[in-house]
Amino acid sequence: MSDFENNLRKAEAYLERFKTGGVSNHINGEAMPALDGTTFETISPVDLKPLARVAHGKAADIDMAAKAAKAAFPAWAAQSGDARKKMLHAIADAIVKRAEEIAFVECMDTGQTLKFMAKAALRGAENFRYYADKAPEARDGRTLQAPGQLNITTRVPIGPVGVITPWNTPFMLSTWKIAPALAAGCTIVHKPAEFSPLTARLLVEIAEEAGLPKGVWNLVNGLGEDAGKALTEHPDIKAIGFVGESRTGSMIMRQGADTLKRVHFELGGKNPVIVFADADLERAADAAVFMIYSLNGERCTSSSRLLVEASIHDTFVAMVAEKAKRIHVGHPLDPKTVVGPLIHPVHETKVLSYIELARSEGATVAAGGTKVEGPGGGCYVAPTLFTGARNDMRIAQEEIFGPVLTAIPFETEAEALSIANDTQYGLAGYLWTSDVTRALRFTEGLAAGMIWVNSENVRHLPAPFGGVKNSGIGRDGGDWSFDFYMETKNIAFATAAHNIQKLGG
Repeated sequence: MSDFENNLRKAEAYLERFKTGGVSNHINGEAMPALDGTTFETISPVDLKPLARVAHGKAADIDMAAKAAKAAFPAWAAQSGDARKKMLHAIADAIVKRAEEIAFVECMDTGQTLKFMAKAALRGAENFRYYADKAPEARDGRTLQAPGQLNITTRVPIGPVGVITPWNTPFMLSTWKIAPALAAGCTIVHKPAEFSPLTARLLVEIAEEAGLPKGVWNLVNGLGEDAGKALTEHPDIKAIGFVGESRTGSMIMRQGADTLKRVHFELGGKNPVIVFADADLERAADAAVFMIYSLNGERCTSSSRLLVEASIHDTFVAMVAEKAKRIHVGHPLDPKTVVGPLIHPVHETKVLSYIELARSEGATVAAGGTKVEGPGGGCYVAPTLFTGARNDMRIAQEEIFGPVLTAIPFETEAEALSIANDTQYGLAGYLWTSDVTRALRFTEGLAAGMIWVNSENVRHLPAPFGGVKNSGIGRDGGDWSFDFYMETKNIAFATAAHNIQKLGG
């Protein structure tokens, strides 16, 4: 039996529970159907066949989950940082033990390949371990001296929070949001994306089996227009952490306005990778290819615009095109596969429509540009590169969220910066040059929340993660996450008698 065949056999065994028992909500420590008994179907992008019936939660389910989170909040918030540290490490240990199951389920639910998802659970466990170790210092503040006064700051958890996660790498991104919330002392209502709900169910199950108290973490499946809307409007939910489209983020802000919700958004991107002639071109080409074609191009930080200095443009683009043509498209559980099927037929249609739009706008296909008849007949699209593009084309301005790269030449540093910033987004940027002073100038002017110089996206958990413009509000990572999930309190002590005005006496 080949590794691929063995992977398929294991995946079927892991998925059987969902195919026979469906995907339930999880409220106050109990697995339960939607209160009105309704379900929706989730399919695999590999073969478009049903994976499970999923509980279709709505406002009543969200209300029950929010009340459970509210009831559990005082006891969880009162636990010591050391106790929460121990609990989060136990969750991390439990995630590691089920790493293979998580990876295989994620592959079949999302179309993401085992090449990248094999480490998804370990990344998730790492997120929990990082915030476990930070939990004891979550409430720490500062001492601020003033004449005759001593100010002491501290932080307290904000309360029950809503977490809404996307479909592209749902397990890892759920841990990225939920781990710091738990470390801070918050309780949670989690609504995963309806296209990929399976590993969210595994994650809450793992957490409670590791000992997390009932009601601290609640899960409600549903659609954005019902469960999502109810969560963002619920008065018991004090904040919403959301990862997804910019348009949806704007909607969440409106829905949460009446209850003055705090929001943290990681939204879309149209991220440039800028390559100057003095760069290490082979490394830059490898990085550009990795950042657009890994994870099927379905990642917020993908480098979807390739800006190349004109003197090397044709040579460099040819290097990228050759690499793109050699990428293996196939079944996500095949160890050879780099690009698997896109998440859903709806999204496949969107990506293919942009490819047709590019042709109509006058861009040239240098690689890919077609649907691929992959195993199972699912949502396979070839890694695609467009040349002859301008930055005012829709393919250079709008987030495609697929394995599609648009190359644009530039003549000068000033032109490169102008093109890079000429978009509504500002999540990430990637700069390739051997000129240190240019790197300092360029990164100062680049409108992006995160910039990597001579590197692809290499995450450092203590560093801030987030974007500017339409790419988001707020930052994850390190203490920045605690700034969102906690309120800062200042206590001022008089250290000397000061003049108090006497009124009425």
